[in-house]
Amino acid sequence: MIVDHISNWKSYSLGEAWEKAFGFLETLSVDAEEKEYPIDGDAIFARVMSYPTKVETDPTAVLEAHRKYVDIQMALVESERIAVYPTHEMVTKDTYDAERDVEFFEYKEPGKLQLSMYPGTFAVLFPQDAHMPQLFTEREGAVVKKVVVKVLAERLRG
Repeated sequence: MIVDHISNWKSYSLGEAWEKAFGFLETLSVDAEEKEYPIDGDAIFARVMSYPTKVETDPTAVLEAHRKYVDIQMALVESERIAVYPTHEMVTKDTYDAERDVEFFEYKEPGKLQLSMYPGTFAVLFPQDAHMPQLFTEREGAVVKKVVVKVLAERLRG
């Protein structure tokens, strides 16, 4: 996992896919339309979305991880908290869905690692980083607008 401010993205040397992803993020405004954006075919794409934040125990909160794609998540408007858990310590709730590249896990307790994501702060979540986004930072129900850039893990080099 990497957590930093977008102004520091060049401090990480993860290859051409990294540069394409952050090239896109640097051009994104808070007025970006909520939709999927192609960046480099199926290898790199982004989704802009909005939703109200919630508590971990909300039955609609999801704890997930991905195997093929790395998530680069960044709030555009308002803020959210992302709870992060090591996947190897998690109990699978539903079997891995290869078509959607998602595996859901059972929620047992708040994550020991909590990321407060404000506009300009990004988090890179790798396959070993199970995560529960959409959590409130300051007030439950605040509507966060965010972007998630999906990058094929095999396209990043470190």
